[in-house]
Amino acid sequence: MDLAKKYGITALLLFGVYALVMYVYIFHSNSGGIPETLKGTVADPHVFMSKQELYLSEEYSKIKNFLFFVVTPFKWLVYGFILITGLSQAFEKWLPLQNKWAIVQNAVYLFLLSLFIFIVFLPIDYYGYSLGKNYGINTQVFSSWMRDNVIEFWVDFGMTVLIVTVLYWLIRKSPKKWWLFAWLLMIPYSIFLMFIQPVVIDPLYNDFYPLTNKELESKILSLAEQANIPAEHVYEVNMAEKTNALNAYVTGIGSNSRIVLWDTTLNRLSENEILFIMAHEMGHYVEKHIYFGIAEYILSMLLGLWLTAKIMPWIITRFGRILKIKRINAIHSLPLFFLITSVLLFASSPLSNYISRYQETRADQYAIELVTDPSAAVSTFQELTRAGLSEVNPPLLVKWFRYSHPTMLERINKVANEIDTKEK
Repeated sequence: MDLAKKYGITALLLFGVYALVMYVYIFHSNSGGIPETLKGTVADPHVFMSKQELYLSEEYSKIKNFLFFVVTPFKWLVYGFILITGLSQAFEKWLPLQNKWAIVQNAVYLFLLSLFIFIVFLPIDYYGYSLGKNYGINTQVFSSWMRDNVIEFWVDFGMTVLIVTVLYWLIRKSPKKWWLFAWLLMIPYSIFLMFIQPVVIDPLYNDFYPLTNKELESKILSLAEQANIPAEHVYEVNMAEKTNALNAYVTGIGSNSRIVLWDTTLNRLSENEILFIMAHEMGHYVEKHIYFGIAEYILSMLLGLWLTAKIMPWIITRFGRILKIKRINAIHSLPLFFLITSVLLFASSPLSNYISRYQETRADQYAIELVTDPSAAVSTFQELTRAGLSEVNPPLLVKWFRYSHPTMLERINKVANEIDTKEK
């Protein structure tokens, strides 16, 4: 048995053991649940959800959590397979435009690589889509879902061609400092993407328009004025044809920043509940979370590129023959770059999620103080839980790796405690 087969079989066995451990942890451990002290309170889902909703929520959450923890390392296996089998080299050698510009050669290579990965993961993505349909979360018809996937493929492809061409040019020109120059270039590029996303990228998937309920918009803008936020419009987006879940968010920076409400939120929540959600989003603005997020992203990108620049040459030196990578500046080494950055991103997610949960808690507190209607906050969190069949108190690992917001148990209990304090 050659080394490539040996390492491949070992990786598959380790993946199988890992998947089994995660299955037991998610489906059969006693993690999560409702603490005795909170049973029967407004934070207890048995109080505000039906038996059917509770059953579906528990089942749906477990399947989604298991998929998350299994699909992520499966992607690493796919990158390894592409390298070990020589597919990456084959994609590069197959190029019919060897003497053309580097960006053209890279585009052909990336198209083949991206198409292969798209086809491999399409059944998994379809299962996730079908799962949402079966549990009443997704309302999107297949043709619309497939259209979104195709759009995402080409948007990602276009941006990746530009990034990869510049990246490998830097690696060739400066083998020691490429990571630093790449980081310096990624800063303005990332900010530019954040600026154009609301007006160029997001409208490719959905229609955005000023809030049609002008009376509600006036009340939201009044809240914005109290918070010293220069806002002229609130936008709504037609999500009802795709989902029954509820959401609202702030996107973009500068003159292109937008506060966006899903139409499902408008259709399902009361006016006071909507105002609480809007106040929460304004809290992010007042607390300058967007700019803290940009700073966090820039710093994490610096650390990630530096670590990749250290790890990638070491792996190629030690395992280059097995992975069929001749040199770091060859385009066929790209799957290894993706593999390393994906692992680093996964490993750092507990920290980034912790920071995000802290910011969400701050935004919740700001909204409670601005709207002064804690009962609306409680009912909003309860309705969000019902609409998305969310797990109010997930297992610890799920919370660390998946939850960018505090759990609904924590959010509802915090508001309930404030209500009790005021009543006393």
